[in-house]
Amino acid sequence: MKTIYWFCYTLFKKAAVAFFGYRVVGKDKLVTDGPVLIASNHESYLDPPLVGVAYDDAVYYLARKTLFRGLGAWLYPRLNSIPVDQDRPDMTSLKTIIKLLKKGNQVIVFPEGSRTLDGNLQPAEAGTGLIVAKSKCVVQPIRIFGARDALPRGSGKVNFCPITVVVGEPITFTADELMAKGRDGYQKISDRIMEEIAKIKLDG
Repeated sequence: MKTIYWFCYTLFKKAAVAFFGYRVVGKDKLVTDGPVLIASNHESYLDPPLVGVAYDDAVYYLARKTLFRGLGAWLYPRLNSIPVDQDRPDMTSLKTIIKLLKKGNQVIVFPEGSRTLDGNLQPAEAGTGLIVAKSKCVVQPIRIFGARDALPRGSGKVNFCPITVVVGEPITFTADELMAKGRDGYQKISDRIMEEIAKIKLDG
């Protein structure tokens, strides 16, 4: 399984650099030890691997449940992907993420839930806050620039344009903040994460 992961990792990273001039800004800010929830904006289908290859170690991803069919049923688990039912959300995937974090892994999530249509950041969903409150993990905010231009939502055409991943300062929530309960409490944590993502700017 590890061989498949690293083969795809290397292939995608080389292609991203070759076709999109892919680069990571602020890589020194990445937290790589212990449980980390990697929270990014969501612009394109390209986003999960774009964030994943910013790390030197293996990370876990979320993927639509419908992708786990045929060849996908064999491939996606080998890419550390967690199936998510976007049409009928339940606690199964959230519990899986929390368990992975409690074991010290790094997991990528997109607090907005769906890809942006206009390029603007969208409101966060409460589920990300629930994950943070239950796992007590550090949150690594990341912002992707250029992925929407490369592969916009609703388009099957790939445009070869620059893509940059910018790493923000890690967020460590206080014990009081992690005591949040209920949808409103979890939403506050999610909103804070999106605020930090919004602060990340592309360098000149």
